Amino acid sequence: MKIATIRKGRPDPAGSGAEGVARLDRRTKNLTKRLRPGEVAIIDHVDIDRVSADALVGCKVAAVVNASPSISGRYPNLGPEILLGAGIPLLDNVGKQVFSELKEGTRVTLTGNTLYAGDREVTTGFRYDDESVTVAMNEARAGLSTQLEAFAANTMEYMKQERTLLLDGIGVPDVKTSFERRHCLIVVRGYDYKEDLKMLKPYIREYRPVLIGVDGGADALLELGMTPDMIVGDMDSVSDHVLKCGAEVVVHAYVDGRAPGLQRVQDLGVEAVTFPAAATSEDIAMLLADEKGAELIVAVGTHATLVEFLDKGRGGMASTFLTRLRVGSKLVDAKGVSRLYRSRISSGALVVLVIAALVAICVALAVSKVGQTYIEILLDKWQSFIFWVKDLF
Repeated sequence: MKIATIRKGRPDPAGSGAEGVARLDRRTKNLTKRLRPGEVAIIDHVDIDRVSADALVGCKVAAVVNASPSISGRYPNLGPEILLGAGIPLLDNVGKQVFSELKEGTRVTLTGNTLYAGDREVTTGFRYDDESVTVAMNEARAGLSTQLEAFAANTMEYMKQERTLLLDGIGVPDVKTSFERRHCLIVVRGYDYKEDLKMLKPYIREYRPVLIGVDGGADALLELGMTPDMIVGDMDSVSDHVLKCGAEVVVHAYVDGRAPGLQRVQDLGVEAVTFPAAATSEDIAMLLADEKGAELIVAVGTHATLVEFLDKGRGGMASTFLTRLRVGSKLVDAKGVSRLYRSRISSGALVVLVIAALVAICVALAVSKVGQTYIEILLDKWQSFIFWVKDLF
């Protein structure tokens, strides 16, 4: 497998700098919760994925400084292209010492391939540009063949561990939420999940499906005015106020029963059940809905391809592959529905059209004899109403 060439100290091709307050966190999804526009994100993220990049772009950061390789060469991850496409400078592979050299809240300046705090040089790295990202991505595509071998091995291993769960539903916890003969909508914080969820609003209003938010997917539901019926996941990316919204909580636990997210839920005074499984959180949400009798499972933002699962930092997609085989007859994947159809008529255009139609009707009434007769009748009625009101006082 080829590894993308990353060297420190190469000349900066872009030449543009950035300045702002530094915010540091080794977990990108934790950092994006407190980033403000114009700040500099200091992260430690091997292979920046698309979801993380979209979140950083949404925070309108001034620059991103990564302690680890943003493109390691394992597979063609999409994050760096998204950052550069949004005009955000990316300083790469600066080393983990940046977290000890720099304090939270320090004002920093990115000049070329060097990060400064005042006049002090903090660290140097490789400054990506469009050309270098393209080269690194082309080299990384050669790594997919190795990942296919890992996928085959992971599939066999997962089948050994979870055959009773997959075949017989053994291990699925009892829940209060009723799924029997109902549709179920599972929302995962994946590609285009917010856009797809907006497109599904008419379906949600009509069918009233059971709404399941997988970790951060529960926040997306609440942001659009929909309260989730159930929250499933390890609880590392769902907000506290969503956990207390009244939804039933199912904490994803390890096979041995350990559930690191359970303590956080209990500290908030929220009851929860655990679901021990080696599968991913989105997979156990599908298995739970299927086992409890859901008539149809609609998935938004889920991960289905090898690149997408590697983009989330997983070593394989065995659990999802086998889960989809189990629930395939019920599963409708709504990912990408926002790209499948987009209305070409804007709301503003519809308003103008309605106003124009009303004006045309008024003009037609004004110039026709029948219309004038109706207008006279309406005026008489209006005058009668005015006189009636005056008589009351």
